[in-house]
Amino acid sequence: MQTIWAGLDPGRDKESIALDAGRTGLSIVLILIMFQIMTNWPPDPDTLKRPAYRSLIQATETAIQNGILKPGDRLPTQRQLAFDLNLSVQTVSRAYDKLIEAGKIVGQVGRGTFVRESPADVTMPFVNRKASRALLDMSILKPVIDHAHEKALQAVLRSIATSLPRSVISGFRPPPRFDVETMPVRRWLGLCGLDLPDATVIPTNGSTSAMTAALMTAAQPGDLVVTENIGHHTLRPLTRFLGLRLQGVTVDDGGICPRALEDICQREGVKVLCIMPGGLNPLAFNMTGTRREEIVEIARRYDLQIIENHACGPLQDAPPPPVAALAPERTLFFTSLTKCLMPGLRVGYLVVPDHLGAAATSRHLVTNWMATSLMTEIADRWFEDGTAEDLLHRQRLALGDRQGYALQILDGLEYRTSPNGLHVWICCRDAHEERALVEAARRDGVAVAPASSFSIGPHHLHTGIRVALGGQSFPDFARGLQIVKRVACEMQAVPKIAEDRIG
Repeated sequence: MQTIWAGLDPGRDKESIALDAGRTGLSIVLILIMFQIMTNWPPDPDTLKRPAYRSLIQATETAIQNGILKPGDRLPTQRQLAFDLNLSVQTVSRAYDKLIEAGKIVGQVGRGTFVRESPADVTMPFVNRKASRALLDMSILKPVIDHAHEKALQAVLRSIATSLPRSVISGFRPPPRFDVETMPVRRWLGLCGLDLPDATVIPTNGSTSAMTAALMTAAQPGDLVVTENIGHHTLRPLTRFLGLRLQGVTVDDGGICPRALEDICQREGVKVLCIMPGGLNPLAFNMTGTRREEIVEIARRYDLQIIENHACGPLQDAPPPPVAALAPERTLFFTSLTKCLMPGLRVGYLVVPDHLGAAATSRHLVTNWMATSLMTEIADRWFEDGTAEDLLHRQRLALGDRQGYALQILDGLEYRTSPNGLHVWICCRDAHEERALVEAARRDGVAVAPASSFSIGPHHLHTGIRVALGGQSFPDFARGLQIVKRVACEMQAVPKIAEDRIG
């Protein structure tokens, strides 16, 4: 019995397991029962809840995530699965369609439906460290750094050396809760448009750890998260690792379309909405105040939790109020200093409604334990002595200058940008032109980020490249932008080739 049990690979089909059972004299019925216990696939019809198609989707995604269904495994036909689960063919068909749309399975004409091959865990929009040494890296978003940043960091380190708080040396346990009223970051959050005395503020090691804690607080495995259909590049792998379902929502020049968001809320059980409303999105849109109010109204109507990504900080001079200010009771807001002040200052802040404070603190505790004391000490001192605001002012001026230069150089191309934004988005006609532009720019010594790294859903809906404006000296920035412009013009001079003719 133990030999057979050890040889039961959940990835094998029932027929091959039954043959092994016959060779050993084990009951085929018993072995198939054992197979069902091990795999939980297909699901027991009695475990399916209404709406049944959604339960079937969750069961399939769980089986894929746990390795029970492996890439390349063939799924039952819709008619066979409907018979086995006592469901209508339409219900199974709807579940399969949603799984195909989410990229979990793929249908092949004449062959059947299969579990889709898994993509790389993280498709980074930027080049690796080794390759970046030989390239002018305009693929990753960084602020403009100059001598003022060096002087500011040297000054604060000298100050810390002579007046180092004991907590920076010996601190090992994070405070049980963080009160915004007593934190130096309160003024900085005010510059971001937040004044929430009843909120809980959790210092984090940058935006990624804040986003992880926020997702773990707002959603549970199996929940559906929706976001812009072109958005943050780490959201796809992060939701997958956390066992969450992710779906993109249509966007226009003002961000997520309210009608599209409401449509998916009516069809699906959406739990969380993740948004980047303030210019950081690859398409560089700024969600208007009216649009933000519409989104909040929908979130309240369908009881959505909102996660607002404000990682660029207060770079814009007079933006609309953040969504967290409009719906403080349901919005988990995070920002950081990495994009707007200094890349090496890995400090972020997660702001959550007070009733979620304990849960968010616990999630951050198990994933990061606490923010690095030395980093938060530097940030606190910069908030208190005005250095942070001085560097922010310099950053706004520097990015404004680079935006102005980019507008001149890119004249004649279709592009998008935002005030004091960290990047420019150059549109491409299709995915083929996008790939060709990225490769041609790289051959000429410049790395840029393709839209494929940011797509949440069908890639063809948004094709283009993201070109970072910071991270380089002005001469290198200007040279890189000129190379990108030349390559883009050469690409657009070539007649468009239909995607289905590309080998």
